[in-house]
Amino acid sequence: MASAGARRRLDGVLLLDKTRGLSSNAALQRAKRLYRAEKAGHTGTLDPLATGLLPICFGEATKFAQLLLDADKTYVATLRLGLTTTTGDAEGEVLATRPVVSSADQLKAMLPRFVGRIAQVPPRHSALKRDGRKYYEYAREGVEIVRTAREVEVRDIVLTSWRAPEVELRVHCGKGTYIRALAEDIGEALGCGAHLAALSRTGAGEFALAHAVTLDALAELSEAERDAALLPVDALVARLDRLDFDDAEASRLVQGRPVTRVGAPDGLVRVYAAGAFAGVADVREGVVQARRLFAQPQRCTTDG
Repeated sequence: MASAGARRRLDGVLLLDKTRGLSSNAALQRAKRLYRAEKAGHTGTLDPLATGLLPICFGEATKFAQLLLDADKTYVATLRLGLTTTTGDAEGEVLATRPVVSSADQLKAMLPRFVGRIAQVPPRHSALKRDGRKYYEYAREGVEIVRTAREVEVRDIVLTSWRAPEVELRVHCGKGTYIRALAEDIGEALGCGAHLAALSRTGAGEFALAHAVTLDALAELSEAERDAALLPVDALVARLDRLDFDDAEASRLVQGRPVTRVGAPDGLVRVYAAGAFAGVADVREGVVQARRLFAQPQRCTTDG
């Protein structure tokens, strides 16, 4: 019998509501210990300053996390106008202060220029790499490096609150968008500067913060109750078209052999064998080829 603290295979997705002050990795490790999981990973870093939705994948779910990493995200961002910092957020040292003379109407009129495919210069304090080192490592040493603008997609920005010098925006964006950089750019466009004072991720793909749970709440649950809070692995791929196969067809896919399915939609699909999630596959002109498969738990048998 396994001991109470022994690691175990666990497959599923936890919608975690990360608290402020905790790094994404620290949150991941705490969740992993609570669940006694052998393997875990998160699906998109949140800075310690930020709160909100941090989906965590356990076991086989880590194989399918990329779809969520690539998915759109939604945020509620609080900008502090009139004050810029070294990091672009509230954790940095003050660089400059300027008067705020803009109105809510002026901000609303200006926001559309930041919607669509825009060029964004990543923050100095980011995890992107140059010559094998992360940007924030250079920044901590006071070394200025050339940061190349990247194209990102911002689908929508809505002003939800104006309490100058603080304003609140709801941002819907594609992967790779830095909300800190967006806050700084908006501040410069207003002529007063700004930094990101607070940030909450409220959505990732089809997942919403409203369905997330905190680490403290999880700690109060029994192990069975915690397990019941997990989503199944295929929740990560629910947006994909579904194809069902019988055991013989599924066996062919597992062996790396193609399966013909006339009329199947081209592209990535989720596949099921005898009703059970089996993984994802590529379809091209009716030919299905396994892309990534779900490893089913081994069952122990005892001879009687």
